[in-house]
Amino acid sequence: MATSRGDAGRRLSGTHTSGEVLDSEVVPSSLASIASILRVANDVEQERPRVAYLCRFYAFEKAHRLDPTSSGRGVRQFKTALLQRLEKDNASSLAQRVKRSDAKEIQYYYQQYYEKYVKALDKIDQSDRYFLLDLNLPAYWNVLCVSSAKLAKAYQTAGVLFEVLCAVNKTEEVAPEIIALGEDVKEKKDIYAPYNILPLDAAGASQAIMQLPEIKAAVDALRNIRGLPFPAALEHQPNKSAEVDILDWLQQMFGFQKDSVANQREHLILVLGNSHVRNSQKSESTSSKLDDRALNEVFLKLFKNYKDWCKFLGRKSSLVLPEVPQEAQQRKLLYMGLFLLIWGEAANLRFMPECLCYIYHNMALELHGMLAGNVSFVTGEYIKPAYGGDEESFLRKVVTPIYDIIEKEARNNKNGTAPHSAWRNYDDLNEYFWSAECFRLGWPMRADADFFVPPARKIVKGTSGKRLSQRLNKTGFVEIRSFWHIFRSFDRMWTFFILALQVMIIISWSGTGSPSDIVRGDTLKQVSSIFITAAVLRFLQGVLDVIFSYKAYHSMRFTSTLRLFIKLVVSAAWVVVLSVLYVHTWESPRGLIGIIRRWLGHRWKNPSLYIAAVIVYVLPNVIGAFFFIFPAIRRWIENSNWRIIRFLLWWSQPRLYVGRGMHEGQFTLFKYTFFWVLLICSKLAFSYYVQINPLVKPTKNIMNTRNITYTWHEFFPNAKKNIGAVISVWVPVLLIYFMDTQLWYSVYSTLFGGISGAFRRLGEIRTLGMLRSRFQSLPETFNRNLVPKDRQASGEQEAFAKFAQLWNEVITSFREEDLISNKDMDLMLVPYSASNMNVKQWPPFLLASKIPVAIQMAEHARKKDGLQLSDDYMRSAVTECYSAFKLVLNTLIAPNTREKTVIDEVFEEVDKSINGNTLRLYFKMSALRALNDKFVTLIEHLLNPSPDSRHSVSVLLQDMYEVVSKDMIVEDLWEEIEERIASKENKTAVPVDPANRQIDLFDIKTIRYPPPDTPAWVEQIKRLHLLLTVKETAMDVPTNLEARRRLTFFTNSLFMKMPEAPPVRNMLSFSVLTPYYAEEIVFTKEQLHEENEDGVSILFYLQKIFPDEWDNFLERIDCESESDIGHNEQHTLELRKWASFRGQTLSRTVRGMMYYRRALELQAFLDMASSQGISFITYILYLSSLLAEILEGYKVVANSSEEAKRSQRSLWAQLQAIADMKFTYVATCQSYGIQKRSSDTRATDILNLMIKHPSLRVAYIDEVEQREKDKIKKVYYSVLVKAVNKLDQEIYRIKLPGPVKLGEGKPENQNHAIIFTRGEALQTIDMNQDNYLEEAFKMRNLLSEFRKNHGVRPPTILGVREHIFTGSVSSLAWFMSNQETSFVTIGQRVLANPLKVRFHYGHPDVFDRLFHITRGGISKASRVINLSEDIFAGFNSTLRQGNVTHHEYIQVGKGRDVGLNQISLFEAKVANGNGEQTLSRDVYRLGHRFDFFRMMSCYFTTVGFYYSTLLVVFTVYVFLYGRLYLAVSGMEKSLMQSADLNNDIPLQAALASQSLVQLGALMALPMVMELGLERGFRSAFSDFIVMQLQLAPVFFTFSLGTKTHYYGRTILHGGAKYRGTGRFFVVRHEKFAENYRLYSRSHFTKGLELLMLLIVYNVYGSSAKGTVAYLIVTFSMWFLVATWLFAPFLFNPSGFEWQKIVEDWEDWNKWINSKGGLGVSATKSWESWWEEEQEYLNHTGIEGRILEIILALRFFLYQYGLVYQLHVTGGSKSITIYGLSWLVIVAVLTVLKIVSMGRKRFSGDFQLMFRLLKALLFIGFLSIIVVLFVVVGLTVGDIFASILAFMPTGWALLLIFMASRPVIVKLGFWDSIRALARTYEFVMGLVLFAPVAVLAWFPFVSEFQTRLLFNQAFSRGLQISRILAGRKGKKSNQDKSTH
Repeated sequence: MATSRGDAGRRLSGTHTSGEVLDSEVVPSSLASIASILRVANDVEQERPRVAYLCRFYAFEKAHRLDPTSSGRGVRQFKTALLQRLEKDNASSLAQRVKRSDAKEIQYYYQQYYEKYVKALDKIDQSDRYFLLDLNLPAYWNVLCVSSAKLAKAYQTAGVLFEVLCAVNKTEEVAPEIIALGEDVKEKKDIYAPYNILPLDAAGASQAIMQLPEIKAAVDALRNIRGLPFPAALEHQPNKSAEVDILDWLQQMFGFQKDSVANQREHLILVLGNSHVRNSQKSESTSSKLDDRALNEVFLKLFKNYKDWCKFLGRKSSLVLPEVPQEAQQRKLLYMGLFLLIWGEAANLRFMPECLCYIYHNMALELHGMLAGNVSFVTGEYIKPAYGGDEESFLRKVVTPIYDIIEKEARNNKNGTAPHSAWRNYDDLNEYFWSAECFRLGWPMRADADFFVPPARKIVKGTSGKRLSQRLNKTGFVEIRSFWHIFRSFDRMWTFFILALQVMIIISWSGTGSPSDIVRGDTLKQVSSIFITAAVLRFLQGVLDVIFSYKAYHSMRFTSTLRLFIKLVVSAAWVVVLSVLYVHTWESPRGLIGIIRRWLGHRWKNPSLYIAAVIVYVLPNVIGAFFFIFPAIRRWIENSNWRIIRFLLWWSQPRLYVGRGMHEGQFTLFKYTFFWVLLICSKLAFSYYVQINPLVKPTKNIMNTRNITYTWHEFFPNAKKNIGAVISVWVPVLLIYFMDTQLWYSVYSTLFGGISGAFRRLGEIRTLGMLRSRFQSLPETFNRNLVPKDRQASGEQEAFAKFAQLWNEVITSFREEDLISNKDMDLMLVPYSASNMNVKQWPPFLLASKIPVAIQMAEHARKKDGLQLSDDYMRSAVTECYSAFKLVLNTLIAPNTREKTVIDEVFEEVDKSINGNTLRLYFKMSALRALNDKFVTLIEHLLNPSPDSRHSVSVLLQDMYEVVSKDMIVEDLWEEIEERIASKENKTAVPVDPANRQIDLFDIKTIRYPPPDTPAWVEQIKRLHLLLTVKETAMDVPTNLEARRRLTFFTNSLFMKMPEAPPVRNMLSFSVLTPYYAEEIVFTKEQLHEENEDGVSILFYLQKIFPDEWDNFLERIDCESESDIGHNEQHTLELRKWASFRGQTLSRTVRGMMYYRRALELQAFLDMASSQGISFITYILYLSSLLAEILEGYKVVANSSEEAKRSQRSLWAQLQAIADMKFTYVATCQSYGIQKRSSDTRATDILNLMIKHPSLRVAYIDEVEQREKDKIKKVYYSVLVKAVNKLDQEIYRIKLPGPVKLGEGKPENQNHAIIFTRGEALQTIDMNQDNYLEEAFKMRNLLSEFRKNHGVRPPTILGVREHIFTGSVSSLAWFMSNQETSFVTIGQRVLANPLKVRFHYGHPDVFDRLFHITRGGISKASRVINLSEDIFAGFNSTLRQGNVTHHEYIQVGKGRDVGLNQISLFEAKVANGNGEQTLSRDVYRLGHRFDFFRMMSCYFTTVGFYYSTLLVVFTVYVFLYGRLYLAVSGMEKSLMQSADLNNDIPLQAALASQSLVQLGALMALPMVMELGLERGFRSAFSDFIVMQLQLAPVFFTFSLGTKTHYYGRTILHGGAKYRGTGRFFVVRHEKFAENYRLYSRSHFTKGLELLMLLIVYNVYGSSAKGTVAYLIVTFSMWFLVATWLFAPFLFNPSGFEWQKIVEDWEDWNKWINSKGGLGVSATKSWESWWEEEQEYLNHTGIEGRILEIILALRFFLYQYGLVYQLHVTGGSKSITIYGLSWLVIVAVLTVLKIVSMGRKRFSGDFQLMFRLLKALLFIGFLSIIVVLFVVVGLTVGDIFASILAFMPTGWALLLIFMASRPVIVKLGFWDSIRALARTYEFVMGLVLFAPVAVLAWFPFVSEFQTRLLFNQAFSRGLQISRILAGRKGKKSNQDKSTH
C-alpha cells in the first residue's frame, strides 16, 4: 500500500514559491496521494477551468475513500476547505465549459493535451536524440535536458488527467483511441521518472553526464546480469532485461525497497565512476569497461571493517570470489550492492556497524548459496533468502525487530533522566556483536534471544516454567556517575603524578632539600616505597573496575569477569607482599613502618627480597616501555590473532574490537614524547622548587608547635602534629600541583604551535601592503598549487591568464556579497578581454597613482640621467598606458590618412628612443603633464560617447598634436619627422601646401567617433581611465575589513604547503551535509522591521554594523536610500537576502557551500582549456584559441542568459556534468514535510533555496498517517526532493522502521540523510556556517590529503580551520571569537601535530565517507551520553585505527554566540557534554589504549581541561574553608608565632597559578601567539591590552564558573541536555529576573558563599591582615566574587539605565511573588523555576542525594566557629554554647511554620487575624532582642556575627531538606521549606540588585558600559549609542509632533 501510494502521489508533491500556499500544498499526510491531482488542477485552471474543477472533485472523492471518517490529523479541515472551493467554482467553471457534458469536456481536453504537449514534445525529443547520437556530438545536450524535463511533466500530467477521465466517465463509454492514448502514457511515464543526479532511464541516456566514459563503464558493469538465477516471474520479460541490473536482482531476492535500490544504484555508479576515472590509464579513459583497480579500491574500503570483524571473531568471511575475472567482477559488484542496500535501509541500525556486519555476513552467505545454484527439490525454484524476497521484507523482518529493541531501550532512559546503567544505548547493543556469542542469534534471528528481551522483562520463561532467556544488561562498560572515572580512565597519569609527589616530599623532608639527596642510602630506601604506593593505586583501579562493571557482568564473557577478579586479587597480593618485604628492609624503623614491623615480626630481613619483588613487579612496565619504543611491534601484537599473544594480552588489557593498533610511527612518537618530556621536566622542577620544598619547613614548624590556644570547643585538644592545620596548608598546594600541568600545557602548546605555524608560513601576508608587494608572484604560485601538474601553464602569459580568471571570479563574488563597491571592483579586476598589448595587465588598485608619480618623476629628472621607473608596477602601468594610448589613437584615426601617417611616425620615434634609452634627449618631459590632461579628457569622451562630442574630440586631438609637435619633440627631430611625412606624401599623393597642413590635420572627417562599442573596447577604456586618474586612496582598496581579511588569507595560503591539485575529473568526489531543524532561513520583511523593546530593528542594527556593505547593497540594486526600495518585490527580496547573509541563517550557509560547485565549474573549464589533447575536449569545436578561451570563455559561459548558455551548451553541459559527478549538497531539513503541511513560511524559503541552487537537495522525515484495520498509524519515510519547475519534486521515498529520533536529535537527523550523500568524502557543515569562493578553489587540494602520507595510517578525518565571523558585534563576541579562533587554529594545530590527539570538534571537518559509513557514521547518537555528538566521531575514528589531521591553508566561516546569556548556554552545553564524556567508554578506552604520552595529551585536551577548571575553583573553596577553620578555631593566631604563615611562598605560588587560570591565561597565551602569527605581534599585544581594558578577565572568570558548575553537576547528578542558544543578533537588555534564573545556582549562590568566607576570614583571620601578602593571596578571590555576582549586569546592554532598573525591579517582584502550578512556566513564577532547579535531585538516585547532604554540611562550620566569637558567650568554650545556638534555628523554623499555617488558614477569610499574628511575632522578636541587649550584653557586632553564623546554617538546612524532599513532604514541612527558600532567594536578589541600582543613579556609568560593551564595534565606525537611543529618539520626535 505504501509503495503504491508513493508511486502514484509522490512525483508532484511540494510547495509553492509564493507566500500563499494553495490547497495542493497543505494536503494532510494521510491523503498525500491526492496532491498530484490538485497540482494538475492548478496547472490547467487558466486554460480549462472546468477540467480543473473535475480534478478537484475527483480529489475530494478520493480523499473521502481514503479516510471516510476524517479521523486523520487535519483531514476534516482539509475536506471542508476543498468542498468550499468546489462549491465556489462550480457555477463559474460550468459556464466556461466547452462541451455539453463533463465527460465530453475532459475527453476533449485530454486529446488536446496529448497532441499539444505529449506527442509534440515526444516527437521533438526523439528526433533530436537520434540526430545527436548518430553524430556523436553533445551540441544540444541542454536542449535535450529541457525537453526531457518538460516531457516528463507532460507524461505525469497526462497520467493524472487519464485517471480523472476514467473516474468522470462512469456512465459514458470512453473512446477506444483515448484508452489507447492512456495506455501509451502509462507505459512511457516510468521512462521519465524523477532522478537525482544520474538520469538512468531511457530518456536520460543522451544527457551529458551519461556520456561520460566512467559513468558508462559503471552502468555497463552493473547491467551485467549474465548467469544470475532470476525468479520465474522475471525470466518471462525479455523486453525488460536490457534495463535490469544487479541491484534489481538483489531487490527481487532479498526484498529491498524500490526507491532504496534506485538510491544505492546511483550511489554505487558514482563511486565506481569516480574511482574508475582516477585509476584508468590515459589511453583507457574512453574504455567502456570498468577498471578492475577502481573496483578493487572501492571493494577493499567498503569491506575493510567487515573483514576485520570476521578476523576478530575467528569467522571465515562470506566474501567468496570465483577465479574467473569476469565472474569475479560481477560477484564483487553483487557483494558491494548487497552491503549498500543493507546500509541504505538500516535506519538507526547504521549507528551499530558490527550489527550490520552480522546481518551482512548472513545475507552474503545466502547470496553465495543462491549463486551456487541451490534449488528446492519440492518446487524446483531457486532457494530464496531466509526472510523471503517479498516487498519490504528486509525492512519488516530484519531491520524492524532490531529497531524495536533500540526504541524500547531508548524509551527506558525516561527522556534522558534515567541512569545510564538502566538501559542499553547504541554502543551497548552494537558491542553485543563483538563476541562470537552473537551468532547464537541465528539466521533467521530468534525472537526469544536474550538480545531481543525488552527492558520491562527480566526473565522469559517457557510453558514448562524453564528460563529461556534473560535480558542483557550493559555490554562491556557501564557509565556510572562518579568522579572516580577521572582516575579510572587515566590511572597511569595519576599514578605518575602521585609517585612523583611522593618522591619530592621524601627528598624535601629527609635531607637538605637538594635533589642529589636521592642517592643517599636512607633517602633512596624511602623513595623505593613508591612501588608500594603504585601497588595500592593499582589495587584501587582494580576495585573501581569491579564495582563499575557490576551491571555488565551478565553480558560479559566469563574470561573477562575472571580477569577483573584475578587482577583485583593479584593487586591486593602485591600490596601485601611489597609492604611486608619493604618493612623488613629497615633495621630500626620508626613511625608507621616501625609499627608494621613489630606487628609482622623479624623474619625475611634480607633487603634483596624486596628488590627482587620490585623487579618482578615492574617487569611488565619494562616490557611495555620496550614496546613503546618500537610501536610497529606493538601494533602487530594488538592486531594478531595468535592464541599465545591473545592470552598474554588478555592479562594486560581486555580484548576489544576497537582500540587495537592505534600506535603511531617512530618519528611521530619521538615528537610528542619530546613535547611531554620537556613539559613534565618543567612542571616537576617548578613544583619541587616553588611548591613542595619551601613548604616543608613551615610544615615541620606547624607540627612541632605545642600549646595551641583554641577559641572554640575543640574535640581533640591533645591531638599531636596539628594535622588540621597541616591539611589546611597543604591541600590547596596539592590541588594546584595536580592542576598546573594544564597551565604548563598551555605554555608549551603555545610555543610549539607558534613555531609550527611559522614554519607553515602563516601570517606572511597579513596587510594590503604585503599583498601588493607579493602580488607579482601570485600567478606563479597559483599555477603551482591550484592548477593540475599536467595542465600547468607552459608560459608566463598563460599562467597569468588562468590566475586572472580565478582572481576575477573572487572579486566578482566580493561584489555579489556587497563587500566592495562597483568602483572597488573595477579597481581590482583584471581585464577579461584578450588585448593585443604585450604586457601584464595588473589590477588597477596595484597601479594606484603610478602614472601621476611617473609623470612627476619624468618632469624632475635630469636629462643625462635617463628615465628610471621606481618599481615593476610603475613600469607595467607606464607600458600599458603607452600601449593603450597607441591603441586609442589608432582606433580613432581612419587608415590611409595623413593623420595616421603622422602618429605612426611619432610612435616610431618614441619606440626608437625608448629602445635606445634616449627618450629625454629628443623629448621634453615638461609637456608630458599637459598631454596627459588632454588625453584624460579624451578618455572621458570615450567613456560616454556621443555624436555631439565629435567636434570636441577633433579639437582635443589637434591640441594633443600641438603639444607633441611644439612642446615635446625637439625641433630638429620634428623637422626630420616632417620631412619623412612629406616624402611619403610625395610618393603617394598630390603635395599639400605647407601652410594648410596644420589646419587640415585631425579634421572631423578623419576621425572615427564614436568608436565601435564592443565589450572589450569599453573594458579597455574604463581601465585606462582608472590608470590615469586613480589616486593614492586606491591603495587602500578594498576598504572593507572582511574583504581585506579574506584576500590576505587567500593569497597567504597560496604560499603554504598543500598537495598538488588533481584535474577536476580525477579529484575525489565529496558531499556536504547540513542538519537543519527550525532555525531562520531568510529573514522576513516583518522580522527586519520589527522593533525590540529598545526600538531597534534588525535592519537598523545591520545598517549600523555594516555601513559600507549597506551602501554597496544600495548601489548594487540602484537605489539611493532605503525608502527607494519601497514596495518593489525584487528589491525587497534582495533586502531580505542581504540581511540574512549577515546573520546565522541557513540561506547564508547554502550560498557559501554552493561556492564549491561554482569553483568546480571554473576549475573544470580551466582544465578543459588546458588539455586539448584529451578526447573529452574535442567536442568543443568552436573555441578559437587557448588564451582567448581562458580570458573570455568562462565569463561568457557562466554569466550569460539561459538562451546564451544553450547556444554554448557543449561546454556548459560538460561543466555541469563534471560538477554533478564531484559535488553533492544535502540539507537535512528534518521537519520540511510538517512545515509544508502547516503552511510554514520556512517551507517556502527552503524551496526558494532549491530553486536558486538547482543542485541543492533537501532530505526530510515525512510522517504519513495510514489506515490499518480501522486504525490510523504513523509511518515514517526518509524523503529526498529537488526543485523542478519552481516546485519540489520527490526523488526517493524510503520507508523507515519508526521515528528517527531515539537519542540526540542532530546525529539522527544526519544519519537519516547520509544515505542520500555521494562521493568518497563528506564535509559536515552546521547551519550557522559560511564559505567563500576563494577557499572553495582549494577543496580539491584538501581532498588530496586523503591520498597523502600522514603517518602509518591514511587520514580518515581532515580537520579544517574556522573563521569566526561574529567577532565584530560586541566586546563579548570579540572575546568569544578570539577564544574560538585560537582553539581552531593553534590549539588544533598542536593536537594534530605533534600530539596526534586531534578529534572531531564540530564542523567543518571532512570525513573519509566510505570509512565512516562502515564504522558507525559521522557522530554518535545515544541519549545524554553523546550530548557532544561530534567529538565522539573523532573518538570512534581514532579507536578504529583512523587518523585525524589538521590543515590551515583552507578555512570555513563559523558563527558563534554574541551575548553573555547565549555564550553561557553554549558553554553550559559543552561542559555538560564533557561531563558525559568523562563517564563514557570512549574516553576510558582511549585512556587505556593510548601510550602514556598520548594518554596525557588526550586528557589535558578533552575532559582534563574541564577537570582542571573544577580544581581551580575547588582550590579557592579549600583555601578559604581551611583559613576559616584556622581563624575561628584560634589555631592561626597560635601558629603565627612559630610557623611564620605570613611568608607562605608555596601557597602564594599555588594561588598565583590559580589566578592565572581564573583570569584566562589558558585562553590568552595561545590567543596572543596566534594573533601575533597572523596579524603581527604588535597588533596582537595591542589587541590583548584592549581586551584587558574591556574587562576580558571578567568574561573568562565568569566563564570559569559556568564550566565548573555544569561539568560538576553533570558528573554528580546528570541533567545534561541540549541548550538552544538562539542565533539572533543580541543588543537587547536582559531583565534582572532572567539573569537571576540563569545564573542563580551556577554563579550567584557560589559567589555569595565565597563572599561570606572572605568576610569572615577578613574579620577573624590574623595571618596576613592588611599586608601585601594578604592582598596577593586574596585579590583573585575578591575579583572572582565580584565577577560571579555582577558580570551578568556589567555585560547586559542598558544594564545601568535607571528606567530599565525600575522595570526590572517590578518584573522581579512580580516573578518572585507569583505562585507556581500546573502549566505555569519558570519565566512566570519563582515557584515553578524553583521546582525546575531541583529537578536533577528527582533523578540523581540515593547516592546523589547523600552526596548533596554531605556537601551541605560545610555550611555548619560557620555557626560552630562564629558562635564562640560572640561577646554574649563570655568566652566560654563549652559545647553547650553550640547546642544553645540551635535554639535560634529552631525558633526561626517554628516562626516560618506558624506564618505558613497562618497564611493558609487566615489570609483568605481572616485577613485581620493574620495581620495580628504577624504583628505579634514582630513584637516578640523585638522584645527578645531588647532583652538580650539589656540582660546578657548582646552587641551590634554580635548581631552581624550571628547573621554570618546562622545564614549559612539555614542555607545548609535548606539544601538538606531539598535533598530529602520525599521525607519532608511526608512530614508536612514542604511549604515551610518553600517559604524559607523564597526568603533566601529574595535576600540574594536584593543583595545583587542594590549595587546595580545605586550605580544606575549616575548617568556616566551607563555611557561607560555602552562604550565598554561595544568598543570594538566603535573602532569600525559602529554607532551603538544611536542604536540604544533609537527608541528614545523616536519617542521624543513623536512628543514634539504632538505638541
